[in-house]
Amino acid sequence: MATLKYAVGLAPSDPDSQPVMVLGQIRHLARVSWDTIKVKLEPQVSEAVWQRAVSELFPSPTDSLHLYLNQATLAALPGKCSRHNTPSRAHSVTRLVRSLLTGADQTVVLVCERADMLATGCAVARALPLFTRKSGPQPEPTITVEVLVVDGEQASAEEVSSANAGRRAPRGIRLTARLVDTPANEMHTDAFVEEVKKVGEELGVSLTLIRGEDLKARGFGGIYGVGKAAVHPPALAILSHTPAGATQSIAWVGKGIVYDTGGLSMKTKTTMPGMKRDLGGAAAILGAFLVTVKAGFTQNLHAVFCLAENAVGPIATKPDDIHTLYSGRTVEINNTDAEGRLVLADGVAYANKDLKCTTILDMATLTGAQGTATGKYHGALLTNEDTWEVLGAAAGRASGDLLFPVPYTPELHFSEFASSVADMKNSAADRSNALVSCAGLFIAANLGFDFPGSWIHVDMASPVHSGDRATGYGVALLCVLFGAHSSHRLLQAVAPPLPPPAGHTDGTNSSKKMRLEQRRP
Repeated sequence: MATLKYAVGLAPSDPDSQPVMVLGQIRHLARVSWDTIKVKLEPQVSEAVWQRAVSELFPSPTDSLHLYLNQATLAALPGKCSRHNTPSRAHSVTRLVRSLLTGADQTVVLVCERADMLATGCAVARALPLFTRKSGPQPEPTITVEVLVVDGEQASAEEVSSANAGRRAPRGIRLTARLVDTPANEMHTDAFVEEVKKVGEELGVSLTLIRGEDLKARGFGGIYGVGKAAVHPPALAILSHTPAGATQSIAWVGKGIVYDTGGLSMKTKTTMPGMKRDLGGAAAILGAFLVTVKAGFTQNLHAVFCLAENAVGPIATKPDDIHTLYSGRTVEINNTDAEGRLVLADGVAYANKDLKCTTILDMATLTGAQGTATGKYHGALLTNEDTWEVLGAAAGRASGDLLFPVPYTPELHFSEFASSVADMKNSAADRSNALVSCAGLFIAANLGFDFPGSWIHVDMASPVHSGDRATGYGVALLCVLFGAHSSHRLLQAVAPPLPPPAGHTDGTNSSKKMRLEQRRP
């Protein structure tokens, strides 16, 4: 598979020996002087050819022209961008790069504004997946990305190679995509734990691991109940970054269902293929944790991985079973295919009770309904604070991992889980009543609707993949959303300003204080 490198400035090269792709919005390409770009194109391309090509591009929504055979290509991104899209046009960058790669060593010149450097650089990484099991020799080209900034001074070496994630965010994205693309006969729970261990060892952070029967003994009825029938045991793995001087504790909790058969509420032959992707939330958190800690995160950060295979076997959870979750709540199982919320319920409760985190984010490929609610490109955001709705959407636009809020109304939706024999059921009674919100509220209930901290839930079931390939969704999003706590200059520059620490209130978030008693018949 391709090696991805990021470089500072434009290094001289001849298209005959090093194919080149120049990519940007027309208004940005028009600002590039021939004296700047000619080092990538001469002697094969003249100034007249360059200028004529720029004037003839007509993106609808994209366009490309070969300047010299297929060795030198000019590509234009869409000109229009709605308010809910990313100004970087990251999705078009990925599609163009994927379609125009030659299979040989190649340079990609990204012409963009400074604010779009991170998202644009990450978009290239999404076009270059790592996982393959094709037989025979495979091409292993080196793709070199060079960034040409059109507003202000050129990016420094530090900005391009480090914060624009020349070495970091694309690496995290490709790691995440590799985990999501790997089938469950290889990426089972034990294998995922090994991936977590590798990242922990590289970062020098502590690892906590609770596995198999120990989960049952310690009260993790959600994770254990989902994964107990599988050959490879379920696990709760936690990486903890605790720098000196930290004043806040943040947890990222990921759903890591390495394969989802649906359990005894089994999926069909058409809906089960692709369920290797059900670990996408945990994979994104692992990739983002690697990037964020390497970028110098200043606060306590815990990555919590809720790992299980939703398998069928003699001891598999049955509909009508009742499990006790780590929060102490009891749940009547009425659908074994609603398993992600069970493992995440244990994960967020652990983050609250044991890790004492006041900001808890969970990320998951949780519901098929997410794709209907917010589509293929936007993850769904549910949170107990309106501030995080604004911050999440802003971080999505800045990172290219788009995000959009869904309704947070526990008093209208949580009653869907009413049970006559337990604290709640695990699947909503009315499947037409805001399923994305309902599923998230099941998780939040294990913190309590009076939880004084910040809770953020990201459902990314559809954005986790594009066609047959993983996108690495979530890595760039988390890096930007929490970038204000980073020591790195570019992450700080693109990150939205974070709200005051949990516990501070100005009276605008009264929903956080509302105590909702479980309705019982």
